[in-house]
Amino acid sequence: MDKGGESVDIRSASKHYDAVRALDDVTLNVAPREFLSLLGPSGSGKTTLLGILGGFIQPSAGSIRFGERDVTFLPPHKRDVGVVFQNYALFPHMSVGENVAFPLRARRLAKAHWPEKVRGALAMVGLEGYEGRGISQLSGGQRQRVALARAMIFEPRLILMDEPLSALDKQLREAMQIELRELHRRIGATIIYVTHDQREALTMSDRVAILRDGRLVQVDQPERLHDRPVDSFVAGFIGEASLLPVRQLDSASVALGPIILRTARAIPQSEALVLAVHSEKLLIEDDTTDVACNRITGKVSDIVYQGESLRVFLEIAGGARLSLRQPSHYAALQKIPPVGSDLTVTLHPEDTIVVPEAAGLSRSRPS
Repeated sequence: MDKGGESVDIRSASKHYDAVRALDDVTLNVAPREFLSLLGPSGSGKTTLLGILGGFIQPSAGSIRFGERDVTFLPPHKRDVGVVFQNYALFPHMSVGENVAFPLRARRLAKAHWPEKVRGALAMVGLEGYEGRGISQLSGGQRQRVALARAMIFEPRLILMDEPLSALDKQLREAMQIELRELHRRIGATIIYVTHDQREALTMSDRVAILRDGRLVQVDQPERLHDRPVDSFVAGFIGEASLLPVRQLDSASVALGPIILRTARAIPQSEALVLAVHSEKLLIEDDTTDVACNRITGKVSDIVYQGESLRVFLEIAGGARLSLRQPSHYAALQKIPPVGSDLTVTLHPEDTIVVPEAAGLSRSRPS
């Protein structure tokens, strides 16, 4: 099925509903074969952008190109893209095979070719031999696979996915994330994937585009979004971070109340600066601590057991609150003092991330 992926060029795309801007001047390029996730909270514009790409929503301004084709105002059936919806949109009165073959019928492909193509599509998603089953006989994960097979059967170069895993339980959802990564590598199509789950986006994507209030905030590889956010919104949305206001002292240090912290990265020019501390970057001080590390002492205010890990909350000088995450195995537990005790944690200068405070945008927007 590998035909290669389609490039996507989004230029100044906007969508207005009277005075409300659901999408506001978004420009984004997606490379062939790339897996790009559109990530953001409810109302950020990610579903609106996907609707514009699929032809289900017409933009108020801007243009959309797939490869060399301008598809800005083409209807969905002329865009030659596969679409996987949040609710799968399967036909309950049809068998699995009939559901998967539906795009071939819509494209008027000779019926003699249907069985072979259906078998191939179902084999790709691990459902060989399911052609005759009814949709009601399938689990949630199997239905999701049928929707994927239907989207891929006509070998599209671009596949759009609108939160297709959101209805699955946690364990199945995480397993399907890995399966989708592997499937993407095999088929070679470009995938644009909408999600509000940052862990899901980081797990599957080559790049992630973060939207807020209809605007594109940052587009980057997952590790760079996590370690080099452009502002406090991205820092707070990606990963598990405590956001604390700080004051710049010089080119390489900031003050967190009375605590002075050294940074290994350039401090951005901004009137309002925020320290973004990821919980997994904080370590409990011991005999192996690097002398270059920053040290922060606080009082343990709470310890929350979360299965494989513990989340420990610290109250530090000035009333600020930090959290750190520790493994829940026996050796790690011995390092954590009881609630009410003092605890010193360390933060490496490379992990001391200082970002501008994001400008507040209070306008309400549709998803």
